Formats: sequence, C-alpha cells, structure tokens
Amino acid sequence: MLILGIDPGTAIMGYGLIEAGNGGTLQAFAYGCIRTPAELKTSRRLVMIYDRLREIIKEHHPDIMAVEELFFNKNSRTAMAVGQARGVAILAAAHGAVPVAEYTPLEVKQAVTGYGRAPKEQVQRMVQTLLGLKNRPEPDDVADALAVAICHASMASWPRRKTGVWRQ
Repeated sequence: MLILGIDPGTAIMGYGLIEAGNGGTLQAFAYGCIRTPAELKTSRRLVMIYDRLREIIKEHHPDIMAVEELFFNKNSRTAMAVGQARGVAILAAAHGAVPVAEYTPLEVKQAVTGYGRAPKEQVQRMVQTLLGLKNRPEPDDVADALAVAICHASMASWPRRKTGVWRQ
C-alpha cells in the first residue's frame, strides 16, 4: 500500500510517500515539502499547494492520503491558514480519487514514538529509524508528514470510530 502523508501548512506543507508492505515493512518512497512565498495572497498560495499535490498524486498514484487533523491553536490566524491548507489537500485527494484518513497529532505521535506528547526531535529520530533513512528528515514538516503516513500504516486495520468507516 502506498500512503501519502500530509502535514498541512500554507507556508510549508510537508508530504511523504511510504510503501507499507506485508509483514509490517515500511519504506520511504518520496518525501519533501511544498513551499509558498509569503508575499503572495493566500488564494494564490493555496492554488500552488493544490497544483503541486495534484502533480504528486498523478505521478505516484497513492492508495490513500493520511492527513493530520487540525488541533486547537492559540493563534486563530495560524489555525485558519492550516485549516485552509488541509482543505486544499483533501480536495486534491478527492479530485485524484484518493481516499483520505485523518489522524490527530496525539495519534500520530503515539503510533510513531509510543508517547502522544513526544517532542518534534523524537518524532524525527523515530521516523528516521522506522524508515531506515540515513539522516533525519528535515524540515520537521517533512518528518511530520512521514509520521502521519507511518501512523496510517500502523492503524490501517482498525475501524475509524469518528467516521464509522473501515480503513483499507
């Protein structure tokens, strides 16, 4: 199963494709980030994100997209921007006929490190270890996207209580 993990953001959106094989094997397939210039209007930045995600989906044909859910942020402006980026990612998946699974930051950290409140550096180290990467993935948006994909791989057989939909 090829899983596209997404760490949403307007300035930087991390993405990571992993192959989850039979027997629990995980392999990094492709990863990186989509950066948008701060001087552009939000609408233009969202179009850039959408277009790049559509390219990634067309090029790699993921079986599923796993996206980090929005968590409450003290800065409502930041939360709104992240929410808009999440929406664009989900729209790109829908237009590419790619199903979407959503996970909270707590679920992602728990799946990757065993501790739901793990610091970013620990998540990066565990992603590096689990995927057998030479270096820790950077920036942390990329590590987070790979972590979301790993989370889906580890939880793919469990039912989603929030939506009532069984995962693949």
